[in-house]
Amino acid sequence: MSGPIAGPIQLVGGGKMGGALARGWLAAGLAPAELSIVEPDPERRAALAALDPVALAASPAELRAPGPPRALVLAVKPQTVPAVLPEWAGRVGPDTLVLSIAAGVRLATLSTTFPAGTGIVRAMPNTPAAIGRGATVLVAGPSATAEQRALAEALLAAVGEVHWIEDEELMHLVTALSGSGPAYVFYLVEALAEAAAELGLPAPLARRLARATVAGAGELLRQSPAEPAALRAEVTSPGGTTAAALAVLMAAEAWPRSLRAALEAAARRSRELAAAAEAGVSGARAHGGA
Repeated sequence: MSGPIAGPIQLVGGGKMGGALARGWLAAGLAPAELSIVEPDPERRAALAALDPVALAASPAELRAPGPPRALVLAVKPQTVPAVLPEWAGRVGPDTLVLSIAAGVRLATLSTTFPAGTGIVRAMPNTPAAIGRGATVLVAGPSATAEQRALAEALLAAVGEVHWIEDEELMHLVTALSGSGPAYVFYLVEALAEAAAELGLPAPLARRLARATVAGAGELLRQSPAEPAALRAEVTSPGGTTAAALAVLMAAEAWPRSLRAALEAAARRSRELAAAAEAGVSGARAHGGA
């Protein structure tokens, strides 16, 4: 865990990830009065009402903050970035950290909106952040100070483990692996349960066993210092049932090839989103200056 979290912090976006971050910060000691959340969707705002006295607003214009925040956190979909960024261009100060978790949106795209020298950090968390088991990778822009990097790390460490990279291009693969990765695991549970049910196991039992098996194996992996291959070997007796199943799964490396293709597809889509966001922001700036 990094250092303590201090505000004021303005969070843009109160969806699942934004809500998880807000709850993590409050649990880590952030004073509720130091957090404000802008979320235009009324149902999402209603879901966040339990965080009272956190300030909730439907738009930046409703905020009654006395000055620029210490951190402005953009927890929005990449498709909405071109519309959202202009609303915040004049709401940061010289020391404000801009922290974005918008998938695929590059540091350079973000920097075109804010004043020169603004400290910007990109982050890619994942949904286990909702239970404090997230995995987040951060990359900092050239103007981010050591203090701003420490604040960004503290904000994400409140919901799980944090790693830094220096090459921003790697964020596309990070997005494909850890950002999208929980969905791959959930699909594995679905597939295991469906296969067992098709072979004759009662469907409710198949679902419970698949869920418990994957969750338990994940927790064992988290707690064990052993490599995944070593843990797999411990379960695999020569000539046993596990060996018979793995012989099918590992035949001709079909599974690894499928996973590589999946990661490539996700990373490719991340690059497409980055290009679309860049074009959208450039178009919005050109339109605004027309």
